[in-house]
Amino acid sequence: MCTETATRKFEKVCQILDLHQRDPSKLIPILQEVQKVYRYLPEEVQAYIATGLGLSPAKVYGVASFYANFSLEPKGKYVVHVCDGTACHVKGSSLIKEALFKKLNLSTEKKTTEDMMFTVEAVSCLGACGLAPVMTINDKVYGQVTPEMAAGLIDEIADEEKK
Repeated sequence: MCTETATRKFEKVCQILDLHQRDPSKLIPILQEVQKVYRYLPEEVQAYIATGLGLSPAKVYGVASFYANFSLEPKGKYVVHVCDGTACHVKGSSLIKEALFKKLNLSTEKKTTEDMMFTVEAVSCLGACGLAPVMTINDKVYGQVTPEMAAGLIDEIADEEKK
């Protein structure tokens, strides 16, 4: 069980560990659920998970850093993935990424806005080549995207957030 101090600091993590019976073989689903809470996997949370599962922190870090779906850096509330696979690239996905970077004052080095609202990342494939160019915002897929459409979607989200 979790101690009272740990429960306050890592309450959700404790619940997730307990839900999975603190089974080390369930490390990946545990990390997935924890990432949904924090939007990334903070180092101190990885160490706490390691302790809770009886694993070394290096083992947890190794899994977290190996799989592309885990993030070791904070991400925004809205994660925008711009497909840069062959079909999307040929149809101008780099222009979409550039438009989003310009709109949000981001770059390949700085992928998350200061207010932690948006993260923009290029991904190698979203598996929707017939809709190229494609992007997702969180889990919603947008096909045949233009740079103007991408910027408009950001505006819509920003407007909704202000309400």
